[in-house]
Amino acid sequence: MRRLHALFAALALAAPLATSVGAQEVPKPVKLMTVTTQPQTIQRRFFGQVAALQTVDLAFQVGGQIKVLTAPEGQAIPEGDVIAQLDLDAYERARAQAEVNLDKAKRDLSRLESLSGAAVSEVSIRDARTQVDLAEIALNDAADNLDHATLRAPFDALVARREVANYTTVSAGTPVVRLHDVSEMRVEIEVPEVLFREAGQSRSVTFEAIFPGESERLPLEPREFEAETSSVGQTYTLTLAFEENPGAGVYPGASVSVAASTEMPAQDTVFLPETALAFDPAGKPLVMVFDEAGTVSATPVEIEIAYDGRVRLLGGVAEGAEIVMTGASQLQDGQSVRRFTRVGE
Repeated sequence: MRRLHALFAALALAAPLATSVGAQEVPKPVKLMTVTTQPQTIQRRFFGQVAALQTVDLAFQVGGQIKVLTAPEGQAIPEGDVIAQLDLDAYERARAQAEVNLDKAKRDLSRLESLSGAAVSEVSIRDARTQVDLAEIALNDAADNLDHATLRAPFDALVARREVANYTTVSAGTPVVRLHDVSEMRVEIEVPEVLFREAGQSRSVTFEAIFPGESERLPLEPREFEAETSSVGQTYTLTLAFEENPGAGVYPGASVSVAASTEMPAQDTVFLPETALAFDPAGKPLVMVFDEAGTVSATPVEIEIAYDGRVRLLGGVAEGAEIVMTGASQLQDGQSVRRFTRVGE
């Protein structure tokens, strides 16, 4: 019984503490937009990954046992240097045999041509010439196989990883090593469909890369984009390239933030996204105006639906005011908020 009373007493003491902790309001991050018809700079931030100009999985075109594998992971290899080599004995013997067969076929042809006439028919001579041609083809194949038993760097490459160990027996087409062409470092980002269309209509968009923990911004140039949206998220993959080498320590797969900026010209009117609107009990539209104290105030506005379905702002908010751009209906008048900068902050 005493234990039961002690438990009730502990709960009674803990209840006010829990209430006070729960009453502490945590400012909600919100995305903001400036209500203005003046020219302004629009900025967006995306998260992406560093990528190489191209990445290839190098493989032998013939099979055999690897006898040489000189591909230290993380090291640069000049174009043309040997990366791996199979046991060449069998391929050297095959080429030597093909050379002997070709030599014999040529001797047979020469002998028949010297006996041309009544002793040797024209058909026999043509057959001998065919054997010479086949022997030459076999020699070329044997030489090619011998050459394919050695892997060389197709470009100045960075070794990403080895796929097999030395002395492994591999078949043709088995990946041996993965190489990055880092002659141009790139960044890939996912851009939502709506923003992608807006960027396509804009005269100029500038991109800058920011690495985690660094303040320096590195200029980027657009290179290409996938002309098909992803199945999840309706985004396009946009590929950008560093204007200058980002320096040592930046490898494919590294995380990077990309700041995209574009200059918007002066407009005759202001259009609001639907997510910037909230409504009072009477159904009148409101927007949440942000102040530097970190709160929002519900402000009635006058709006009009344009012919293309966009929401035109007619009045109610002063020029230059900042309003909540998304999720306004989820906020309350006087609620504490903070400016959204990026995920995780």
